[in-house]
Amino acid sequence: MRINKFLAEQGVASRRESDKFIQEGRININGKRANLGDDVSVNDTVTLDGKILSHKVKYEYYMLNKPKGCVSTVTDDKGRKTVMDFLPAWAGRVFPVGRLDYDTEGMLILTNDGDLAFRLTSPKNEIPKTYVVRVEGMITANQLNRVRAGVEIEKGVVTKKCKVNVTETNKNYTKMQVVLTEGKNREIRRMFEVVGKTVDFIKRTKIGDLTLTGLDRGAIRKLSQEEIFYLKNL
Repeated sequence: MRINKFLAEQGVASRRESDKFIQEGRININGKRANLGDDVSVNDTVTLDGKILSHKVKYEYYMLNKPKGCVSTVTDDKGRKTVMDFLPAWAGRVFPVGRLDYDTEGMLILTNDGDLAFRLTSPKNEIPKTYVVRVEGMITANQLNRVRAGVEIEKGVVTKKCKVNVTETNKNYTKMQVVLTEGKNREIRRMFEVVGKTVDFIKRTKIGDLTLTGLDRGAIRKLSQEEIFYLKNL
C-alpha cells in the first residue's frame, strides 16, 4: 500500500495533505525518512512525528454542517479554528474530504477512508455538489448564461458547465441553486466575480443526493450504512 494511502486510512490527513507531511520529513518507515511513492506493509513500522501508527483500521464516516469562520483542514498554521474542533470526544481520527472556504458553510464529509475521499474529490468522477449561493443585487440572464457555460477564472483555467437556477431575487440580492461537478479553489466566488457579481453567502447542501437536512449549523453526526453505501457507489 502506498504510504499516502496508509496515512489517509489512519485518519492522519487526505492523501494530498499526507504527501506534504512526507515532504516535511514527519513520516518515518522503519526508522528511515519516508519518500513520496514508498510502499508499506503490515510488517513495517510507520511513525508520525515519532508516534507509531497502527496497521489496524476501523473506517469511520461523519457529516458536519460546517459553519463560517473555520478552515477545512486538520491543522492550521495561522492558529484558526478548524473543522476538527467540532468533532466530539467519541469520534475517531478522521480528516475532511475536500474543502469548503473559511467563509463557506454547509455539508462536509469527514472520514479515514482514503478510497472514498479520492472518489468524492477526483474531478474525473464529476460528482455533483449543490450549493445555495447569494449575490449582491440582481443578476441578468446574460450573466447567468455565461456562468452556466463556463468562464475563465484565471489565465488558461476555465470552469466546467454548471447548473444555475434562480430561487429568489429582488433589488438587494439574488439567491440561486448552483450545481458543480468540480471543486477548484474558491470556484463559485471567482466565477461570479468574472461576470461582475459579488457573492456574500455560500452553503453546500448536497453531495449527489445526500442532503444536509436536519443537521444544525456546527453539528456533526455519523453517516448511516445506507448513506455510506450510496457515497461509495456514486
